[in-house]
Amino acid sequence: MSKTIDFLGESAAIAQLKHLALQVAQTEVTVLITGETGSGKEVLARFIHAGSRRSHKNFIPVNCGAIPSGILESELFGHEKGAFTGAIQSRKGYFESADHGTIFLDEIGEMPLETQVKLLRVIETGEFQRVGSSEAIYSDARIIAATNKNLQQAVAEKNFREDLYFRLHSVELHIPPLRERERDVLVLAEHFIHQFERKHGISFEGFTSEAGEILLRYNWPGNVRELKNILESLLILEKGKQITPEILDKHLVQRNKYKGLVYDPEKSEKNELNLIYNSLIRLHQEINEIKQLLRQRESTHEDHPKTPLLLPPPLPAKQQFPDSRPDTVSKSGTAGTERQKPEVETLETLEKQAIADALAAFNGNKRQTAKALGLNERTLYRKIRKYRLAAED
Repeated sequence: MSKTIDFLGESAAIAQLKHLALQVAQTEVTVLITGETGSGKEVLARFIHAGSRRSHKNFIPVNCGAIPSGILESELFGHEKGAFTGAIQSRKGYFESADHGTIFLDEIGEMPLETQVKLLRVIETGEFQRVGSSEAIYSDARIIAATNKNLQQAVAEKNFREDLYFRLHSVELHIPPLRERERDVLVLAEHFIHQFERKHGISFEGFTSEAGEILLRYNWPGNVRELKNILESLLILEKGKQITPEILDKHLVQRNKYKGLVYDPEKSEKNELNLIYNSLIRLHQEINEIKQLLRQRESTHEDHPKTPLLLPPPLPAKQQFPDSRPDTVSKSGTAGTERQKPEVETLETLEKQAIADALAAFNGNKRQTAKALGLNERTLYRKIRKYRLAAED
């Protein structure tokens, strides 16, 4: 009988994710789960397996990044006695053990290229060979893969096979980081606390309101895994007593490292807009400098008289975020006459244009584009989707 598995969360993003996961669970399609480290990719894979027709069969998790590349093939497909030094007996691999069940290939982006070739054949035909054998073995294992890497970028860098990427990418389920779903922090915290109270036999007195606020606004770089580990440490080391901000600060690594820095979505958005605006100004200045250099070169020829530089008009002065101050009434001249409002483009328009220009300048290379704009790649992908830029495809 299969164990009941749930993917906890009450945010709209998690509700939609669970709905899609349950739909996918009823099919046999290969699934790729993406998300940051510690976001719960294996839990989601188990949730899919538990909701599938294979739930009464094995769920075999394999961490491709934790197994040395030299023995990964043997672990996945098995080996025959004497196939290599130390192979004192035949052994079946994970794919045989997962027959009629589910195999979860975590950190698929770490898989060596030579093993990727054999995995592609398993996906296409279900057949493979043990190391040291020429006999074909068939496995009816459903494959769920996961990664915290950008596989599209890995394909472009020739570190991941394009054909394997497209076979794994039949359905992609992305788990948003915990910092983007504040509503789920308390749901998860309550679940873990009850779990640890039973496990360690300790009664927990809870958090003060100030400590609870810190818990909600903390950036959670390690996502759900970090939340779980911190709560267990708090329960054990503080012997269940009520947690104050001072106690919590000792356990939150990033707050200590960055002197009290917490995640503020509104402030983060403003910072992104500032970065985009500054990048747009830099690009504008560089274009001006290039044009001026070309004009100066032309002016050195005697047959060509010097002409004034025709440069594009300057960008509007940088606005103060979040809102510019309202127009003031002129103190001179006719009383009550308002100054004419300048015509300026919205920050979203400038942001969209800056991203589009940068993508074009770097031929669609998102890593270089993100670096030039001062953004992380995850934010850049979110902006591309937001503005429906063609370069996303």
